[in-house]
Amino acid sequence: MKALFIALDTAILTLCACAVGLGLLLRSPLFVLFLLLYVPLNIIPSPHRFRIRSFRLRVCGEGSDLLLVFLFSAVLTAAVFVPAGFKYIPDPDARLFYLIAAASAPFVLGVVFWNGILRVYLTSVQLGIKHRVLGILLAIIPLWNVVYLCYIIILTDREVRFEVQKQRRDEERAQQRVCATKYPLLLVHGVFFRDSDLLNYWGRIPAELEKNGADIYYGNHQSAAAISACGEELSERIREVAEKTGCGKVNIIAHSKGGLDCRYAISRGGAAQYVASLTTINTPHRGCLFADYLLSETSVKIKHSVARTYNRFLRKLGDSKPDFLAAVNDLTARSCEEFNRETPDSPEVYYQSFGSRLNRARAGKFPMNLTFHVAKAFGGSNDGLVAEDSFPWGSSFRLLTTSGRRGISHGDMVDLNRENIRDFDVREFYVQLVADLKEKGF
Repeated sequence: MKALFIALDTAILTLCACAVGLGLLLRSPLFVLFLLLYVPLNIIPSPHRFRIRSFRLRVCGEGSDLLLVFLFSAVLTAAVFVPAGFKYIPDPDARLFYLIAAASAPFVLGVVFWNGILRVYLTSVQLGIKHRVLGILLAIIPLWNVVYLCYIIILTDREVRFEVQKQRRDEERAQQRVCATKYPLLLVHGVFFRDSDLLNYWGRIPAELEKNGADIYYGNHQSAAAISACGEELSERIREVAEKTGCGKVNIIAHSKGGLDCRYAISRGGAAQYVASLTTINTPHRGCLFADYLLSETSVKIKHSVARTYNRFLRKLGDSKPDFLAAVNDLTARSCEEFNRETPDSPEVYYQSFGSRLNRARAGKFPMNLTFHVAKAFGGSNDGLVAEDSFPWGSSFRLLTTSGRRGISHGDMVDLNRENIRDFDVREFYVQLVADLKEKGF
């Protein structure tokens, strides 16, 4: 169906581009034909997209189609005008008609291009800032502009198809409420981040879980402090959510240092009776050798200067007692070794863990594309920050990566960049994780 409409729109646009100049000059029926075909093409370019319920995705899909139609029509129009020029330009009687038509064609094609590019720029999530900027910069470079336009078309069309498929899957299982666990979910962030209404630390994950029946709460603890300080905060928060919901307990999903904070809250903060399960995601249970490297290779003066700057900034974000150095120090291998000895698991709580592997540095977003090599030098395979052998904890552990060269980074595991990764659907991963908790009776 899509191919049929693309072919039809391409034929219409090519006809309009070739005929509009002559039609305007002669005031012939060609201009009437142009209006009847060209205007609807720009307003309703892809009738097959009407089946998409999401307005954003429908507009994005239409924009992708318009860019594809523009590309095909530009090639066909050039194939008409270039050979015709050799015939009509030498002829004084035909030269004027040809030049007007040839000058009008880029305008006709350009309107469709801008219509399409604005639609995808305003609605696509996967383009991100980088691809939007590169699209603008490469627009003036011959051949590269065509190559990057093709990339934008492929990326946005893939985004629409992926998201539509997810919507249909959610609609099909809506009645099953696969994520409606016995106990509510408490999502606990990692170090140097805070829970915010403006920018969710967990990206698109919470919305996907809620579509499937989950009841979600957040840790709301400080972004950078010692494990003990964050653990005490979380103990109160866990107790608050358990009592507020009337469920008596919570299921915790914690990322990065948040997993260590939660282990403290459970075992040493008195929260064990309020926790049914703890799932840690990319948590450095045996420390992060990158933290060891930073502390050992950085001078005392620089460390304290960086700490003061971070703490000042974190106070503005809402932290009451931020302590950058304490947070980093608690992530070292030596500190985690001591922490593990002093923090035994509670027999009342089900523990499980997940980790990921980044396969190459370039696949990681800043700064993990830089820290990957350091983490690899000290600990081998890693997620851009934490070594693979630091992740396992509890009754079960699963390592995630992709079949290609990309892999999955520390940030990818919480949808930090809102990126659709081939071979790894992060939102579906969490749906299945929570559905498994439900199956286990949690």
